[in-house]
Amino acid sequence: MLAGAAVSSASPVSQAMQPIKRPGSATYKLSLAAYSLRQYLQAKAGEPGAIDLIGFLDYVAKLGLAGAELTSYYFPEEVHPQYLHAIKRHAHMAGLTISGGAIKNDYCQPLGIRLDQDLAHTEKWINHYADLGAPVIRVFAGHAAVGETEEAVIARCIQATEKACELAGKRGVILGIENHGGITARAETMLKIVQGVQSPWFGVNLDSGNFTSGSDPYAELAMLAPFAVNVQVKTEVTIDGKKQPTDLARLVKILRDHGYSGWLVLEYESAEDPYQGIPKAIDALRAAVAS
Repeated sequence: MLAGAAVSSASPVSQAMQPIKRPGSATYKLSLAAYSLRQYLQAKAGEPGAIDLIGFLDYVAKLGLAGAELTSYYFPEEVHPQYLHAIKRHAHMAGLTISGGAIKNDYCQPLGIRLDQDLAHTEKWINHYADLGAPVIRVFAGHAAVGETEEAVIARCIQATEKACELAGKRGVILGIENHGGITARAETMLKIVQGVQSPWFGVNLDSGNFTSGSDPYAELAMLAPFAVNVQVKTEVTIDGKKQPTDLARLVKILRDHGYSGWLVLEYESAEDPYQGIPKAIDALRAAVAS
C-alpha cells in the first residue's frame, strides 16, 4: 500500500505521492510486455512470426514467466466484453497473471476537446484493463508545446493526471506514469509531477532504458525507484549518448535498496530479432534477480 494510507476497507485517503513502504523483503515476478513483439503483433495473419494477443500469451507461458503485460495498440479496433473474457480466461488457463496494461495518452494538452478525448480514452482502457484484472496501467505525461514554460505544462499535467486517477480509483486500478521523454525526460522534472499529483491511485512506471540525455541513468532511476508501482526493464541504457547493455545486477540492487517489490517486465527493444533476443534477456534477468 502507499505510505501513510490508512489500513481499512474504504478507499485510500487522497494524498500527494510519498515513497512506498512495503512489508517484508523485496520479491520479484517476471513478466513480458506485448510491446516486445510489436512487429509480429502488427504483422498480417500468415506472415512469418505473426501472432495475436492469444498467441502472445502462449509465447509468454512457454517462456515460463508468471505474467504478461498487454498493450492497447494490439487489441482489436472494437473491444467487446466477449473478447476481454476470452483473453482473461486464456491467461488463467495458461497459468499467467495479467501484470498490467499500457495505453497511449498526452496529459500535457491544453484544457479542451483533445484533452477531454484523451481522458475519455483513458477511462475506456481503465475499464478494459480492470475487467482483465490488471492492477496497474502505464500512462505517459506528454510534451510541452513550443513557447510554453515547463512550470505551466507540469501544472496542467498534474491536473489532468489527477482527473485520470479519479477515474482509475473507481475501478481500483493504479496509473503508473512513465519516464518517457517530453517533460519526463529528466528525473528531477518528473519528480515535480510525481510529488504534485494527489491521488492514492498513482505511482511511477519506472522504465530502465528511458533516461537518455545524461551520463548516469542509474542515478536518475534511483531517484524514482521509491515511487515505483511497476518496473519495465530494457536490455540497454544510454550513457553519454551511447547505448550499452543494462547492468541488470546494478538495476536490481537499486530496486532492492529502495524497497521495490513486484513485477519486473521485460520490454524488449534491441536490434536482435525478439524471438532470439527475448529468451536470452529473460535468462539474464532471472540470473540478476537470483543473485
